[in-house]
Amino acid sequence: MKIEQIYTGCLAQGAYYIESNGEVAIIDPLREVGDYIAKAKEDGAKIKYILETHFHADFVSGHVSLAQKIGAQIIYGPNANPSFEAKIAEDNEVFTLGDITLTALHTPGHTMESTTYLLKDEQGKDHAIFTGDTLFLGDVGRPDLAQKAADMTQEDLAGILFDSLHTKIMPLADNITVYPAHGAGSACGKNMMKETVDTLGNQKNMNYALRADMTKEEFIKEVTDGLAPPPQYFPLNVKLNKEGYEDVDKVMERAASRGMTPEAFEAAANETNAIVLDVRSQEEFVMGHVPRSIFIGIDGGFAPWVGALIADVKQPILLVTPEGRLEEVLTRLSRVGFDNTIGFLEGGIKAWKAAGKEIDTIESISADQFNRDIGLHKTFDVRKEGEYNSSHVNSAELTPLDNLNDHLAEFPKEDKFFIHCAGGYRSVIASSILKSRGIHNMINVEGGMSAIEKTGVEIKTSTCSKT
Repeated sequence: MKIEQIYTGCLAQGAYYIESNGEVAIIDPLREVGDYIAKAKEDGAKIKYILETHFHADFVSGHVSLAQKIGAQIIYGPNANPSFEAKIAEDNEVFTLGDITLTALHTPGHTMESTTYLLKDEQGKDHAIFTGDTLFLGDVGRPDLAQKAADMTQEDLAGILFDSLHTKIMPLADNITVYPAHGAGSACGKNMMKETVDTLGNQKNMNYALRADMTKEEFIKEVTDGLAPPPQYFPLNVKLNKEGYEDVDKVMERAASRGMTPEAFEAAANETNAIVLDVRSQEEFVMGHVPRSIFIGIDGGFAPWVGALIADVKQPILLVTPEGRLEEVLTRLSRVGFDNTIGFLEGGIKAWKAAGKEIDTIESISADQFNRDIGLHKTFDVRKEGEYNSSHVNSAELTPLDNLNDHLAEFPKEDKFFIHCAGGYRSVIASSILKSRGIHNMINVEGGMSAIEKTGVEIKTSTCSKT
């Protein structure tokens, strides 16, 4: 038996490859499925099952493409209603994989179809659980994503999740391994550990949601407390996962053929409602970029921020990419369902400059300079509320990037102002959005809060913040 966790850091997502005696099951695959097929071929094995723990909201799964390419059976738990052919498992239904078995344990609460898969080894002993978004390390799945579809409140779903945990997961032995679908950084939970594998026993000891003496009422209160609104693209990804989508290879091939000269790129930007998305580093973007372009750097939390800030997966996109990284950018866009790339700037920003096109910049200063000049202008902090509550510049106002558009009226239209985040990535994203809205008088603080805290700026801290 072989179990391999295939973890994608930019999505904080874990897919799983399980092989036994020549048969393979893939759990929650990413949309680009070539690696799974190649891995099975290398092992001399056949992919038999594609197990989905639920209809994912934060990424497009590869179940449809994988089934089409190799003929494996897609399996969902009870209550699932996909538009494509799939096996809808009954609660406690057993699936044989080589010399081992996988049992579908219906664990609703995060969504009503949420299912945990219990793996029994060659001796029939409980070995591991693949919990999807039902149980994370340090947390559980948020219960507010499926409330509209299920015609329930988040409190109703939290109560159902409590029952699932206490009847299906907590009675299992402490020594079994927990393999969740996400880790720290995912928007599907609020308090996840950075580790991606743990024992159930350790989770029972340290995960607040598995406290043995917790009442259902206490659980509902704790799980629903402090939930930030889910990113707007989540329902659109659920729809793609339920109804199907275009094969990613076709999406990539089409987008990769759409290189544009600076003249054609400029015309497309002016004549369509496309967003010009610049994915270079924040340092490069600050120094010079296509006017009114939006920065979301490929080397940061790229795909989740694209989903959260652009939101509409059908939005036309024009790309400015670093040299040699177009395929990577297109792949990571497709993972969250953004398939409508209508063109990219051939030759990148160098070609744009060589053609004599207008260049915009962002004024940027060091944290030390910010310390010297802090009294000259207002300061805006675009981190999350929990980060701000934990520690912030004493005079700074909170304007989280996640919902920046709700704060546009708070930014000065003429006077200069400082803007910062934790490390410099999000503040440049925010600056680019503000500039696209006609606000150009920001001063970005390089290095963000991590650099500011070393300068002696007056900081207000709290020891009881929520994350």
